[in-house]
Amino acid sequence: MSDTEQRISQLQQEFKRTDSIAPGLDPVLMKHQKMAMNPFRFLRGSSGLFYADIKNSVLKLPALLTTKIPLTCVIGDCHLSNFGFFTEEGSSGDRVIFAPNDFDDACVGQAVWDWSRLAVSILLAADYCQGIKLGRYVIADELELNSLEVVTSKDAVAAVRSFLSSYVDQCQAILEEPELRYSVLDDFPKNHVLKPVLKKAIKRSAKGEDFLRKSTLAKVADLSARPLTFKQDPVKFSRLSPELYQEVEFTFRPYVSDDILDIVTRQGAGTGSLNMQRYYLLVGPKDIHSEEDLALCHLIEAKQQRDAAPLYFFPDLSPVNRLNAAHLTVDCQRLMQRRPDLVLDEHYWNGAHYLVRSLHHANVDVDPEDVCFAEKAPGEELAEYAEACGRALALSHSRGDRRSLRFEHAVVKYLPKATDALVQACVDYAEQQKTDCELLGQLLKTE
Repeated sequence: MSDTEQRISQLQQEFKRTDSIAPGLDPVLMKHQKMAMNPFRFLRGSSGLFYADIKNSVLKLPALLTTKIPLTCVIGDCHLSNFGFFTEEGSSGDRVIFAPNDFDDACVGQAVWDWSRLAVSILLAADYCQGIKLGRYVIADELELNSLEVVTSKDAVAAVRSFLSSYVDQCQAILEEPELRYSVLDDFPKNHVLKPVLKKAIKRSAKGEDFLRKSTLAKVADLSARPLTFKQDPVKFSRLSPELYQEVEFTFRPYVSDDILDIVTRQGAGTGSLNMQRYYLLVGPKDIHSEEDLALCHLIEAKQQRDAAPLYFFPDLSPVNRLNAAHLTVDCQRLMQRRPDLVLDEHYWNGAHYLVRSLHHANVDVDPEDVCFAEKAPGEELAEYAEACGRALALSHSRGDRRSLRFEHAVVKYLPKATDALVQACVDYAEQQKTDCELLGQLLKTE
């Protein structure tokens, strides 16, 4: 069997394990179609493969970083678009911060997993935007490219180094002032690439001027209805039968403080979790007397949770990881966030573990197009974004152990020594992901 045939077999095996569908052998899965669009999407949807490749040394992580750095709570699916702006304490808070925003694959693990996955995502984001510029990849939204420059591959590697350097700097700052681990990124200089994104998020918060038009609530709910209901959107939402509605309402009512006004099934959300069952609950008072009362309404997601991606290949790193999938996510998120969502819990129902959590009013994600295109000096803007991710991730990791500074000491001592080796490993693996994306496309065409 050739190397290509072996890799195809591995891809089919991993996708069968995680998605119950093997491309090229089983019916086409929409998730796989989305992943085949470009390598950045492929990375987002193939976290299981990522950890298989770490286990099998396809992604060769420096031994210094896997043996000398203490374990901590990690994101698990750490990539460029899993950072963004949101309000602390979910929809109950007002402070908008920049931080990791997806903990579905969180567990106790190796920090280098997050470092390498984010680094590879930066490299593939640059490739994706270069491909858009050259017509190799398609983009869903209209983007005026004539006046924009795109980052180079050299820029992307420099951004990876900026990410790692800022991570080390943040750990050094925590060593000098331990209380800094409880700080957050809630502002940026006027010309920073994230400043306009921050302003957009603040406007969408409950006290912002765009709350009634562009908040998460406003996008999905009919704010003129009394009581509020979800908008009719058959692409995103499907209605429940009366019997199922009653069952879902009864099951999840104890987790919310107000009335459940409406319930729908969410369809087609995410990439890695595209095929997982999820319900949206519209929560708030039935009696709305003014526009100010609308800020009391919010969204709760009850999402079926599967095991964190790293644990299939690294099951014995920590006894903590033996918690059920939803419980583990809740505990890790509570540790990594300074002020976790006020609605953040887990429930076992119908043979599955469900994660129950707030959907933030001001949630604003960052896409590759936001940080890889610019009117001038796009490489500088990507580096600014990478530095912000480094600081935010270091803060999240550092909260995994709040009793000591062992983690920070090890990072400062060993990560600079292994940076060159780690960057090269990520560059090599990004090329592997490009090949894998092509192979997936070929498999889908044969069906």
